[in-house]
Amino acid sequence: MKNWIVIVLVLFLSVSCKKELVKQPAKLIEKEKMIDIMYDLSLLEAMKYQNPASIDSSETNATKFILKKYKVDSLQFAQSNMYYAADYDNYKDMFDQIGKRLAVEQRAVDSIVKIEEKKALKLKAKEKKVVNKDFLKAVMKQVNVDSIRKIIQSKK
Repeated sequence: MKNWIVIVLVLFLSVSCKKELVKQPAKLIEKEKMIDIMYDLSLLEAMKYQNPASIDSSETNATKFILKKYKVDSLQFAQSNMYYAADYDNYKDMFDQIGKRLAVEQRAVDSIVKIEEKKALKLKAKEKKVVNKDFLKAVMKQVNVDSIRKIIQSKK
């Protein structure tokens, strides 16, 4: 019986002691700043997916530009990313926040696109009206009004 208690106690202690998988880097990027960097990188990846030629044609490396924007070097970013990724729940929360920000931006862009489409339809309708008026004027110029009057008078 005592052996069982010792075994259970040893198992309990070994499970309860959480060992840190990745040590905290010396230059750890703050969580909020890390979220901002990851958000910008997500936008960059979306842009690459939608139009690869636009990113490839530019002379600058966009990832380096984003890291420079936040005054972070690539090693510091990689170490901080590994540190945050070691804690799954915390890392998932970070990505959930990024997802929420992307969803808000997506709704805003969708509403702007709808407004632009409505404007384009209105402009198209106006152009059709102008074309129709111009067409009628051109037809009226071709028709000789005097000949129509003569025909009407001869029938009387």
